[in-house]
Amino acid sequence: MILASDNAGIARAAEILRGGGIVALPTETVYGLAGRADSETAIAEIYRAKGRPEFNPLIVHVASCEHAEALGLFDDRARLLAERFWPGPLTLVLPLREAAAVAPAVTAGLPTIALRVPAHPVMRAVLAEAGLPLAAPSANRSGSVSPTSAEHVLASFGNALPVVDGGSCERGLESTIVAIRPDGWQLLRPGPIAEAAVAAVLGDATPVTPGKIEAPGQLARHYSPGKPLRLDASAAEPGEFLIGFGDTAGDASLSPSGDLAEAAARLYACLHEAAASRQPRIAVAAVPDEGIGAAINDRLRRAAT
Repeated sequence: MILASDNAGIARAAEILRGGGIVALPTETVYGLAGRADSETAIAEIYRAKGRPEFNPLIVHVASCEHAEALGLFDDRARLLAERFWPGPLTLVLPLREAAAVAPAVTAGLPTIALRVPAHPVMRAVLAEAGLPLAAPSANRSGSVSPTSAEHVLASFGNALPVVDGGSCERGLESTIVAIRPDGWQLLRPGPIAEAAVAAVLGDATPVTPGKIEAPGQLARHYSPGKPLRLDASAAEPGEFLIGFGDTAGDASLSPSGDLAEAAARLYACLHEAAASRQPRIAVAAVPDEGIGAAINDRLRRAAT
């Protein structure tokens, strides 16, 4: 069921969410599969729909920093980041507030919670209309390519759930995830906001030590197009669909001009196109590993695993 992103569609989506159902919603990063964060039934339905591992926590989307502080414990550093980057594509992993109104499965049993205030006007309108925090992982089967359009969601789920069509996602790459630690901060997932931009606010990050998965996108294998994927290709080999970048042309291109922001926005659309092609394998041209390019390469390496 496709819902328009008008007042009627937003009202219907909010009604479904308040009733414990799930709805695919657009954000500035990717489409999210949303359900009320305080409902065990809704969260179970998200896990069931995605086939998502239960140890992988969910990001909770809220309408404002005030709503976020009702769920997580903020210190001055977290507030600085919220003031600088919210609404926007930054997720903060913070200590879970005692008696926070979230289902236990949202945090996967961890003492932390992942929080974000999204910028997309449709997602913000639904949050305001529903009046609820919404857990919203990417609206795709777990481990597969993330959706950046309503059509991508339909390709994963068919007509099994309602989708609010908000057009193509502007950023096209999942949010940057930062964990605030007692002795510093750590980058758990690169994204549209570069590590250097966070460091400009808080200083250098502390090293990440292996441990429990605290946020989405930390699995070694993720974002899979379902075909073997070769990186840093300068030309296609027989049987390969080539995704180009810059001067390396291909069957599709992340950005013919070599623009990294455009490449991020087009990454998943190109992977979806490659997955649907007749070629049994995929090759991707080299992308500079700087700025948002680091986030693009993070996704490509996990997709190739």
